[in-house]
Amino acid sequence: MTTIPSDIISGRTDVIHGEQNVINMILQFVFNTKCKIDACVDYTRPSLAIGIEQLKKAFLDARGRGVKLRYVTEVTEENVGYCKELLRMVDELRHIEGIKGNFYISETEYVAPASLHAKGRPSTQLIYSNVKEIVEHQQQYVFDSFWSRATPAQYRIREIEEGIIVHYKTRIIDDEDEIIKEIGRLTAESNELFACLTPGGMQYSYNHFFEIKKKLLDKQKKGEHRGIKYVSSITDENLELSKIYLGAGIQIRHVKNLPPMSFDVSDKELSATIEKMEGGKKVQSLLTSNEPLYIKHFTAIFEELWNNGIDAANRISYIEEGVDVADIEVIHSSSKAKDLYLKTVKSAVEEILMILPTINAFMRQEDIGAVQLAQEAAKERDVKVRILMPAIRLAEDQVQILKEHRNIGVRHIEQMSETKATILIVDRKASLVMEIRDDTKQTFLEAIGLSTYSNSKAGVLSYIAIFDNLWSQTELYEQLKVHDKMQNEFINIAAHELRTPIQPILGLSQVLSHELQDIYHIQLVDVIIRNARRLQKLTEDILDITKIETQKLQLTKEQCNLNDIIKNCISDIISNNDSFKKNEKSNAIKLLYRPKDIFVQADKARITQVISNLLSNAVKFTSEGSISISLEQKTEEQGKREDNGGGSIVVVEVKDTGQSIHPDILPKLFTKFTTKSETGTGLGLYISKSIVESHGGKIWAKNNADGKGAIFTFSLPVYKKNQ
Repeated sequence: MTTIPSDIISGRTDVIHGEQNVINMILQFVFNTKCKIDACVDYTRPSLAIGIEQLKKAFLDARGRGVKLRYVTEVTEENVGYCKELLRMVDELRHIEGIKGNFYISETEYVAPASLHAKGRPSTQLIYSNVKEIVEHQQQYVFDSFWSRATPAQYRIREIEEGIIVHYKTRIIDDEDEIIKEIGRLTAESNELFACLTPGGMQYSYNHFFEIKKKLLDKQKKGEHRGIKYVSSITDENLELSKIYLGAGIQIRHVKNLPPMSFDVSDKELSATIEKMEGGKKVQSLLTSNEPLYIKHFTAIFEELWNNGIDAANRISYIEEGVDVADIEVIHSSSKAKDLYLKTVKSAVEEILMILPTINAFMRQEDIGAVQLAQEAAKERDVKVRILMPAIRLAEDQVQILKEHRNIGVRHIEQMSETKATILIVDRKASLVMEIRDDTKQTFLEAIGLSTYSNSKAGVLSYIAIFDNLWSQTELYEQLKVHDKMQNEFINIAAHELRTPIQPILGLSQVLSHELQDIYHIQLVDVIIRNARRLQKLTEDILDITKIETQKLQLTKEQCNLNDIIKNCISDIISNNDSFKKNEKSNAIKLLYRPKDIFVQADKARITQVISNLLSNAVKFTSEGSISISLEQKTEEQGKREDNGGGSIVVVEVKDTGQSIHPDILPKLFTKFTTKSETGTGLGLYISKSIVESHGGKIWAKNNADGKGAIFTFSLPVYKKNQ
């Protein structure tokens, strides 16, 4: 191995040149690592990690030394084989779609390609840094952001190899028959099954799913299933049933204080309910999810309960000799829940944690005095209070008063419309979960439904884990907002600075082009002009994005004729678009438009930008056939049907016979950086959408029915002269 000079790794940032030096630097980086390496790379890089023997050996040696390797990339059909090999090399591999970054971070060093690289080959330039601030910034704000949004690579590999598209979703089912069907399907499709059940839940499971589980147990004997595990509170009520389950081959452990819920979690999905299901009563409401993070979380809850549980056989012996005392109480009365809630807050001596999922939930806590009691606990008894709640403009003063106290922390979460419970945790010993029956109600007694109180250690710790996870996420979110603000400010400044040299480059190049006589030199200058225009367009797009995202996009509206705008855009395309001029000469493509005068109240320059963008895209993706532009005014009734609004509208349509829109990007076509083209940034349609919607209009797209080409359409309100 070539040793990198010591002056490069002496608390500085440097650029390494040359392909072999780049490889050597990465090898040195891996060799220097003591604890962990986090890698974030695009889809072309896994082949290098496997294909370059030096790199592969270095990573394997590092893991052999106990270095933890986390790797995030885009898993594709092209690199799936390499990614499967990576799964055996790294501690954890995750997939994120469309990732473009390439960098590696250890506990002390950071390396990243500094130049474009050829596919299948290393970069010829590499940025190296061991500056502490840079390493921490890239770890906390960049890598961790990608990592938290990525999904386990195994799911993506399964999608590619088995053709199974995994749609992640979480939903609430409230139909009894559908609930039975869904739990039965989850059970039958599992490769491993964990269940946390109340005694009533065990009876419910036996009534509806025991035959399915016997089949799974038969599969387990053949090595085709990894088995079934139960945790439950074994009492006189379910003693005989527990014996039946044990005899069938189900593993069971007793947990005295269960969480206030029952759930099944397999390797693919979970289902959960807070109902006790006394006597095997049917479930009325069930939460189901195949989200990996939820599955991982509930699996962790189960494992904690399992590890702290008592073997069922021993528990059965204990039951026959003594009496068990339950520590979970389900409260049906909202007035009783209110009294217990206030009593529990008053009892706090060390810590109060609150999750208030909606604005109204906070207002109701104010009304019943719970927030005031928490304040008193913080001021008079030195109790630490942390509250998670949505940001509330109507209560900014009250929240500010809370934040000013040294023992009270308030962080803001998005209003959790799907979450139907207020959660209180006191002194890490007791939890009270109150179902929100109707969040529109003003009073606590009207809004609250079923409540569950528990001093189960495992259950309380589970809610603490949920709270701490949300608390950490809000902190990361605030840090990301600061980072995004700094990044946007930098981009805005950079874009403005780019404007200054671009204009003279473009202007003087055009003057020079007119002065030259030699065709070869004219062609060279034309290359400068063409690329300067591209850079100018990119700069303007970046500035537009900054204005849109800071809500500073201003419109200067005036009465204008869309017919004139369209004709000018067509003229510009014919004169300035190289692709169109090339195709036009061979009569490969025709541009069709029937003039029609229609007036709108709009920002002329911005609407010109939208139409030009749609026409440019059509030209870029159409090599033969035609591009047609239509302009039509709709009546008030037509406007209601087609624009979901009222009043007359004008509809502009650009239709081409070129490439259709790829199915993968069609749903997110008007978001930033969405493109399948090797040229372009994917910003134009996002900017166009923002401009159209700022005018009170809408924009949409679809493929032609025959599969050849696409149709882009946008609408605007019609300007009325008598207004």
